[in-house]
Amino acid sequence: MPTADTQFDETRTAHRSPIPPRVAIVHDWLVTYAGSERVVAALLTLFPGADLFSLVDFLPESERPRLFGKVARTSFVQKLPFARRRYRSYFPLMPLAVEQFDLSAYDIIISSSHAVAKGVITGPDQLHICYCHTPVRYAWDLQHRYLKESGLDRGLKSILARLMLHYIRIWDVRTTNGVDHFVTNSNYVARRVRRIYGRDATTIYPPVDTNYFTPDGTREKFYLTASRMVPYKRMDLIVEAFRHLPNQKLIVIGDGPERSKIEKLGGPNVQFLGYQPDEVMRQYLQRAQAFIFAAEEDFGILPVEAQACGTPVIAYGKGGALETVVDIDNATGADATGVLFYQQEPEAIANAVARFEAANIAPAACRAWAENFSLAQFQAAMSELVANAIVAAGRTASARAVVR
Repeated sequence: MPTADTQFDETRTAHRSPIPPRVAIVHDWLVTYAGSERVVAALLTLFPGADLFSLVDFLPESERPRLFGKVARTSFVQKLPFARRRYRSYFPLMPLAVEQFDLSAYDIIISSSHAVAKGVITGPDQLHICYCHTPVRYAWDLQHRYLKESGLDRGLKSILARLMLHYIRIWDVRTTNGVDHFVTNSNYVARRVRRIYGRDATTIYPPVDTNYFTPDGTREKFYLTASRMVPYKRMDLIVEAFRHLPNQKLIVIGDGPERSKIEKLGGPNVQFLGYQPDEVMRQYLQRAQAFIFAAEEDFGILPVEAQACGTPVIAYGKGGALETVVDIDNATGADATGVLFYQQEPEAIANAVARFEAANIAPAACRAWAENFSLAQFQAAMSELVANAIVAAGRTASARAVVR
């Protein structure tokens, strides 16, 4: 597939100019390689010559090849005490930090933002596209949960935290004026962008590695769930549900601060494996009867990876799952890829497992549906959006148009 740079070459030829646009990709922080970092990696396949910026870059060297060896240009937060482990503690300084990036030499800025990356300062002749994973959730709809879980729901510290979040919200809305186009990872997030920022967004689903996650034809009699064990993932509900399903086996993959609490909820039919590397995770996804997911996620990449392996999904029917799982009650013919439940309760999950047992969901349907979320689909959609934005920018009266 041609890269975005190739498409831009054709656009520039039409405008009779040999000068390629300079591209900057701005990410919030590079600490682990997870969902948002996969988007950054996919953007780098489209813009291999782009410069990478991030507030901090502590990405393990073993993960660096996934970003094609690129090291980000970082902010002053990188050098603050204990930043490697406590970078989130410097969140009040991050709006200031991201504004210090000098991007004046670039024609196109693509921010990959779930916190502050979209707040970079740009000029009138620059094109700024924001891939918004979500508005800052702990400053908006999750503020009260964040304060409670952080022990900041009362007292002087609570007042200071609420004041800080108040100013973050003001800054967050103001910085939308510097974004030309919003892209979101789901229609669910697009609605949040519309409500908070008053801006329309184009949904381009994040890429799933459908070349790596593939079926292998082997199925075993167990259910699988996997996630980081933090409260909002609701892994506890899934484990509790299998108390009502003593004849069904559940395998749990993941680690985190809630692990000991969740393990105490498990019975003899629940096996905890802790953290597992990608290869082991893929093997379990390929062999499971179904993958169970109880979180309300903006997108949720694991259910799509499961479907890419031909594995049906039992998921909470809110957020991104409504877009990534084809429920048996809403499917026509053999198109179903899973079962949705609509209450975050153990009984609802147990009932959904029973519904799944009575259904006949084809692995081929799951795999075919997952292809809609492939890297190739992401590249094609993102290339088209950016190319169209360049052409539109070239038609504006500007001293230095991005389309030359």
